[in-house]
Amino acid sequence: MSSTIRLTTAQAIIKFLKAQHTERDGRTQPLFAGCFGIFGHGNIAGVAQALQQNLDFRYYLCRNEQAMVHTAAAYARMKNRLQTLVCTSSIGPGATNMLTGAAAATINRLPVLLLPGDIFARRNVAPVLQQLESEHSQDISVNDCFKPVSRYWDRINRPDQILTALPEAMRVLTSPAETGAVTLALPQDVQAEAFDYPAHFFRERVWHVPRPRPDAGALRRAVEVIRHSKQPLIIAGGGVIYAEATEALRQFVDATGIPVAETMAGKGSLRYDHPLNLGAIGVTGTFAANRIARDADVVIGIGTRYSDFTTASKTAFQHPNVAFVNINVAEFDAHKHAAIAVTGDARAVLEELLPALAGWRAPADHEARARQLHEAWDREVQRIYAVRHSPLPSQGEIIGAVNALSDPDGVMINAAGSLPGDLHKLWRAHHPKHYHLEYGYSTMGYEIAGGLGVKMAAPEREVTVLVGDGSYLMMAQEIVTSVQEGYKLIIVLVDNQGFKSIGSLSRSLGQDGFGTRYAYPVNGRLPGDELKDDVEALPVDLAENARSLGAAVFKARTYDEFVQAYQAAKRTEVTTVVYVQVDRYESVPGYESWWDVPVAEVSDMPAVQAARREWEKKRAEERLF
Repeated sequence: MSSTIRLTTAQAIIKFLKAQHTERDGRTQPLFAGCFGIFGHGNIAGVAQALQQNLDFRYYLCRNEQAMVHTAAAYARMKNRLQTLVCTSSIGPGATNMLTGAAAATINRLPVLLLPGDIFARRNVAPVLQQLESEHSQDISVNDCFKPVSRYWDRINRPDQILTALPEAMRVLTSPAETGAVTLALPQDVQAEAFDYPAHFFRERVWHVPRPRPDAGALRRAVEVIRHSKQPLIIAGGGVIYAEATEALRQFVDATGIPVAETMAGKGSLRYDHPLNLGAIGVTGTFAANRIARDADVVIGIGTRYSDFTTASKTAFQHPNVAFVNINVAEFDAHKHAAIAVTGDARAVLEELLPALAGWRAPADHEARARQLHEAWDREVQRIYAVRHSPLPSQGEIIGAVNALSDPDGVMINAAGSLPGDLHKLWRAHHPKHYHLEYGYSTMGYEIAGGLGVKMAAPEREVTVLVGDGSYLMMAQEIVTSVQEGYKLIIVLVDNQGFKSIGSLSRSLGQDGFGTRYAYPVNGRLPGDELKDDVEALPVDLAENARSLGAAVFKARTYDEFVQAYQAAKRTEVTTVVYVQVDRYESVPGYESWWDVPVAEVSDMPAVQAARREWEKKRAEERLF
């Protein structure tokens, strides 16, 4: 008879998680680096007690449940999805606070394990505190909200159910194609119940993360299409970085002469100064990438899911006979745009594709044009870096200063607002982890929590968080966690008096920035941008707010003061905020691209009517591939 170990459900879960490892390319490491959480009545006697008696499985106290999921996702991204963190919360608002983080993790294909408490499985004490009641079913709770934003979801109603649920959860977390948020809802009574678990369930297990090879037929078809191309373009997505395929990509580009454009997640796939790196593509792209994309006859997507920004809402590729070759570990993404679907690991596919294309190179005139556009774009970036706008600096200048002054081996992190578009265009990425943008969900509030996850994953690297005032106000409290745990962040807090990105979008729709400024109402209504200067700003001091959370703070009013402040921040030993106001209306231009944001079809506002006419013209350029 096999031996058993009597444990509570929660104790068994933690013991099992400690024994899980991942392996790829001969490197083995623990899958979980610890657990973030906030304890309440829904998990205090279960998961909390289990963590308390397993001190070798590190527990981290955070300040917000959404933030801890962002931290775990950022950690997983830095680890190329081979390691992650667990997140636990009580039932009720603690659980639902994690929903945004779960959605962001799943959309970005990043593994995080969520263990929210749940209502009593035995039901006799219902309704318990924070229970959502339904007159149609007793088998429902707020945790059912996690189903659409989780790649795997289960409710553990009996202690023995973890024997089958946990291995399935690990399968999804370690899958390159299916990973995302995994949610195991844990009823608070079941967490504390004991069961005689088989001892072998807790043996160390290694989950081997594969590098799927491409189908030979698909590879042949891809080779044929590429060999006949005259104006090919590679779109490098996040899959290039997760697969650690950046060196394989460089070799492929050097051998074939095919230029590369990068998505938000893929920026850093090729060093910024490679002569065939055209930079960002799409709505937030460069003129170099967008011009080549417009004329491309073959688009080779590697590890990209083709968001509307990447494809400029389906207007980026205008060649009448454009064809797509998609290299992706996820079959779903590989088949997009009626492509030749080459399903497989990015590095594995490139390693087979390169010898299959031996002797072929992109036409010399196409390569020469790409190189010229690369050089022209580099000059444009330098121009924006050197604007020296006054009296307030421009956002582009601040990005240039951070890029020049920060450690080239460090990590810059951002997520939402006007900064992502400017950073996508302007940031000069020196290595695959230099540019960390959460743009699959573009979650306001991700930045500081994500920066903490990056620093936890790579404590030897300098981590710079760029965050706007709107995003800062949504979730700044993980400054406290960074101070508590001794993980230093440099936080550049860019104040533009409101929602700069949506203000600009509003103006482009003829709506004059309505409802996007941080200012007192004028004549009973919130001001738009028709009153650029004639408004009273709110008496809010974000710099002092950061200081109250434990950060060191430096304030800057000019470009030169910002440079001095950032240099001072690099010398501190604790999380440091560099606060700077920028000109709300001085923006980095758009470059030959368009984003489909519908304009009101009927309006009595002339500016909206004009914007609608322009939208209808651009809408006609959208394509179905």
